[in-house]
Amino acid sequence: MEIKVLGPGCAKCKKTEEVVKEAVKEAGVEAQVVKVTDTMEIAKSGVFGTPAVIVDGQVKAVGKVPSKEDVLKWINK
Repeated sequence: MEIKVLGPGCAKCKKTEEVVKEAVKEAGVEAQVVKVTDTMEIAKSGVFGTPAVIVDGQVKAVGKVPSKEDVLKWINK
């Protein structure tokens, strides 16, 4: 599983990355968490608001910090 956290490095983006990593650890799933800060890469993803979370190519959140519960739902398939 690949989880991308998209954002330039603002406080909300950092918080989103923390929440995602906590959820992955709690769920005990095998996942690669990738931080994407390059604006061109973010735009290529079709995302125009940050922070954003993409799980296995599917956009799950844009423009807000997701709750840990939300992230757990996305990764516990």
